Amino acid sequence: MNPAPPAGCCIGVFDSGVGGLSVLPALRAALPDARLLYVADSGHAPYGERTEAYIVERSQHIAGFLRAQGAQLLVVACNTATAAAVEALRQAHGDIPVVGIEPGLKPAVALTRHGRVGVMATSGTLSSRKFQRLLLAQPPQVSFHLQACTGLALAIERGDLRSAELQAVVQRHCAPLREAGCDVVVLGCTHYPFAAPLIREALPGVMLVDTAEAVARQTARLAARLPPSTLDLPPLQLWSSGDPAQLSAFTLRWLEWDVEAAALP
Repeated sequence: MNPAPPAGCCIGVFDSGVGGLSVLPALRAALPDARLLYVADSGHAPYGERTEAYIVERSQHIAGFLRAQGAQLLVVACNTATAAAVEALRQAHGDIPVVGIEPGLKPAVALTRHGRVGVMATSGTLSSRKFQRLLLAQPPQVSFHLQACTGLALAIERGDLRSAELQAVVQRHCAPLREAGCDVVVLGCTHYPFAAPLIREALPGVMLVDTAEAVARQTARLAARLPPSTLDLPPLQLWSSGDPAQLSAFTLRWLEWDVEAAALP
């Protein structure tokens, strides 16, 4: 049994926008005493339509900022940033743990009854070398239907999860997976769990795979080795490179956490 994580360890989390907020409840459940620092890079979203070099540059900037705030461990709560930048982050920050996130193909394989698995992700994630290696490691008898969900993360970023725009984007990207007969669909972007009710409506009877809890478990394992932070920090701090008020409003509406976000320098 792993020892309990020390009270007050400080964990930095970032995403291209609000999507990584979907990981925070699992992190809070696994690490109730941790101090969480969250950066939404909404001013430069969506990452799925950026070059790899651009994503690496933004990830390094944010990682440096989070470390300056006291982060003892980094969670890259973004599939696209993990695919593009996690190795560069581990090289640059080799003295602390860096946890990435990737689409849950392996759990989806375990769940599928018909051998047809859909993967909803950004084009950047699906075309990455990291994802292609992950895909090649899966059993050949399982058929994967890859759906690049252009515009979906951006529609979620706008904050109205019942908007006609978002419903139309979800329907457009779910239709090919429904026609392919997928019985399991992997949510390969941390934004997408916020639209899970709409995705379930578009894909009735289909199981959705989200890896937030797996990321939280891995983070807790690594956090168990950390010393307590010596900084007096609040339980959660938020920063945004876009509109901080929008990040605060999204956090309050969908997580029911009332935290005032600041502007990312």
